[in-house]
Amino acid sequence: MGDEGPIRTDDGGEPARKRTPPRHRIEDDEGLGGRLGGRLKIVQPLKLRDFSLLWAGMTVSMLGDGIYFVAIAWQVLRLSNAPTALSAVGVAWTIPQVVFLLIGGVVSDRLDRRTILLASDIVRGVAIGALGLLSVSGNIELWQIVVLVAVYGAGEAFFMPAFGAIVPDIVPQNLLVEANALDQFVRPAAFRMVGPALGGLLVALWGPGEAFLIDAATFGLSAVCILLMRPQRRAVTTSSTSVLSEIAEGFAFVRSRTWLWGTLAAAAVAQLCFVGPLQVLLPLLVRENIGGGAGAYGLILAIGGVGSILASVTVSQQGLPRRQLTFMYLNWSVGTFVISYYAVATEVWEAMLASLVIGATFTTGLIVWGTLMHRLVPAELLGRVSSFDWLVSTGLTPVSFALAGPVALVLGNEATLALAGVLGGVAILAFLVLPGLRAGEVSAARLAGKGINDGSDVAP
Repeated sequence: MGDEGPIRTDDGGEPARKRTPPRHRIEDDEGLGGRLGGRLKIVQPLKLRDFSLLWAGMTVSMLGDGIYFVAIAWQVLRLSNAPTALSAVGVAWTIPQVVFLLIGGVVSDRLDRRTILLASDIVRGVAIGALGLLSVSGNIELWQIVVLVAVYGAGEAFFMPAFGAIVPDIVPQNLLVEANALDQFVRPAAFRMVGPALGGLLVALWGPGEAFLIDAATFGLSAVCILLMRPQRRAVTTSSTSVLSEIAEGFAFVRSRTWLWGTLAAAAVAQLCFVGPLQVLLPLLVRENIGGGAGAYGLILAIGGVGSILASVTVSQQGLPRRQLTFMYLNWSVGTFVISYYAVATEVWEAMLASLVIGATFTTGLIVWGTLMHRLVPAELLGRVSSFDWLVSTGLTPVSFALAGPVALVLGNEATLALAGVLGGVAILAFLVLPGLRAGEVSAARLAGKGINDGSDVAP
């Protein structure tokens, strides 16, 4: 979204090779983690030097991503007021992710994950920097945005599996909940709160081009942080097996765990319903129904970050409940249903309230999911399983973007967004009753209690 030990297949097949667990260096005990760790559990992973650097780089990069999502929406709207234009950009961003994610997962398990993160930051920074230069020059066209956003999406396809897999390489098992909570603290704080608010301000004061250039600079700072990391080198796979064989090995693991493939399928269907309508139609509704501009849109996204931060701190302090999968599904379903409220909001504060609830519930579910992945998936498979996670859960996102504009032209913006929230919430609840899915939470609780992190003895 773990560690040593063999994988026991459900059919009694050959166990996978056992690996040596990584050593985690704890340094700077008098730093932020050392001073606050006794009071706030969420900051305890910051005592780990490499995790602190990863966290710092992610924070800066996520801040830039928050700026980017406001800037790209307003840049496209300057060129075309049609929802289909935003749909086209969304499709261009997500299709390369779908195409390259599985390859990115194999590369993450074969090569040094730190190097992959570094290369991904450079590629994405160059793409966004080019967007900024074109926009500032006044010569930007929609086709250029589509091409550069596609390059940006391809870079993400390699970054996401590597980032998800490197966390248990540098964080001990007993701090995984806190590390995932801190991850989900930073993402909304930077990506949904400070970033969008700053993005709205930058676009209003200077324009999208300058905002893109600042985003590109954040990738450079993130790359420096990753370059300074010195994680213990893990055994890199030198197997002669083909990429397809390694992808098949990851797929076999996913297929053998109902809690895993069931949740991925639930996410895929739900995001098919709401991601496109939310990204494409919310900026239009803010401008047309609420009468706001880029600043109001950024503020609405920002308050969702507040909800996410509150959820992150709460979960890190209280820990996870015993019925972790049920807890995760219920949070995600509530947040998805609330998306429908955007369709009837006529004031900024109403949309902010909806964003607050969505941010809190989605983040709570993501903390649970990330912890389950890190605890129950062996490290030698985590890159590939993470790539399947991203692929399956987002694989239908291009379709969602492609459908959002045309459906809105037929049903109207409000009806489309309201229907998206309802259908997505119902889909999540439907998968919760999938036979065998909740059996996995019993094993998750048992492994957490024993401090085991190997993926063995996990219910299908």
